[in-house]
Amino acid sequence: MKTQQSFAQRAWAFIKGNPIVIMLALLSIAVGCFVDNFFSLDNLNNLLCNTTIRFLIALGVSGCLITKGTDLSAGRQAALAATLTGVMVQRADYASKLFPWMPEMNMWLVLLIVLAVGAAIGTATGVIVSYLNVPPFIATLGVQTIVYGINLIYTNAQPIGGFSDGFKDFFNGKILPMGSFKGFNGYILFALLFGLLFWFMYNKTTHGKYIYAIGGNENAAEVSGVNVRVRKTIIYMTAGIMYAFAGFLLTGKSGGASASMGVSYELEAIAGCTIGGVSTTGGIGTVGGMLIGVLVFELLKIILQFVGADPNFNYIVQGLVVISAVAMDIRKYVAKK
Repeated sequence: MKTQQSFAQRAWAFIKGNPIVIMLALLSIAVGCFVDNFFSLDNLNNLLCNTTIRFLIALGVSGCLITKGTDLSAGRQAALAATLTGVMVQRADYASKLFPWMPEMNMWLVLLIVLAVGAAIGTATGVIVSYLNVPPFIATLGVQTIVYGINLIYTNAQPIGGFSDGFKDFFNGKILPMGSFKGFNGYILFALLFGLLFWFMYNKTTHGKYIYAIGGNENAAEVSGVNVRVRKTIIYMTAGIMYAFAGFLLTGKSGGASASMGVSYELEAIAGCTIGGVSTTGGIGTVGGMLIGVLVFELLKIILQFVGADPNFNYIVQGLVVISAVAMDIRKYVAKK
C-alpha cells in the first residue's frame, strides 16, 4: 500500500509540476482521435526529425540556462554551420557552385571543420561573457548579429544546393525497416547519443557538478574553488559545438542551406528547456526533462498544423506557452523561498 501511495504521490507531483506537458499530451490524444494520419508513422518520423535538431540546440543552450545565462545566437550559429557544410559538400561540377575553385570535400572532414568553427565562436562568446563581464543576453545578441552578417556576406545571401551524392545518400538513408512501412528516421540516433553524453556529463563528471554549483550560487562556487570563468567559457564552447552539429544535420535534412535558416531556433530550444524543467533561476535541469520539453513543443506545432490553424497564429500560441512556462517556473521558485 505504501508503494502504491508513494507512486500516486509522485504521479500527482509530476502532474502538478508539468501542467503544460500534461495538457499538450491530452490535446494530442484528442487531435489524434479526430484527425486522420495524426498517429501515422510518417508524422512520427517528421516529429522525431524536427525534435532531434532542436534537442541538440537545447542541449547546447542548457548549460547556459543552468548557470543563469542564455544564448540568443544559437539559431544563427546553426545557420552558419549549415551554409559552411553546404559550400564544402557541393559537387565539383555543380553549375551554380558558390566557390568554383573549391574542391568537393569529404563530409566527415567537413564535419570536423564545422565543429571547429562552432567551438571557436562558442569560446569567443564565453570569453566575452566570462572575462569581459558582458551580460549573456547582450553578448549573445551581439554574436548573433555578427554571425548573421558574416553568413550573409560570404554566401551573398544566396541559397546553396548541389550537394555530393555521398552526402545526400547518407542523409536519405533509413534504419529499422518495418516490412512495407517506412523505417524510423536515423536522426533519432543522434538525439539518443548526445542525450546520453550530456546526461553523463551533468551527472557523473566534475564539470557537470560545477555547472549546477555555479547556477545555484556563483559566489559560493567561486569561494569553494571553482574557476567560474573557465567553466563558463567551456559551457559556451560546448554550446557552439552543439549548434554546429545541429547545423550540419540541418543541411542534410533540408537538402539545401541558406543564411536565413535557423530563425528563432534558439527561442524554441530555450522554450523546450523551460517546459522540460530547466529553471530560469539557475541550478536546475535534467536531460530527460529537456527532451520531453522539446518534444512537447514540437508536438504543439504539429497539432496546430493538423487542426488547420493559420501558420501566423502559431507564433502567438508558442509565445503564450513560453510565457506560461517561465511564469510557472518563477512561481515555483518564489514558493520555495
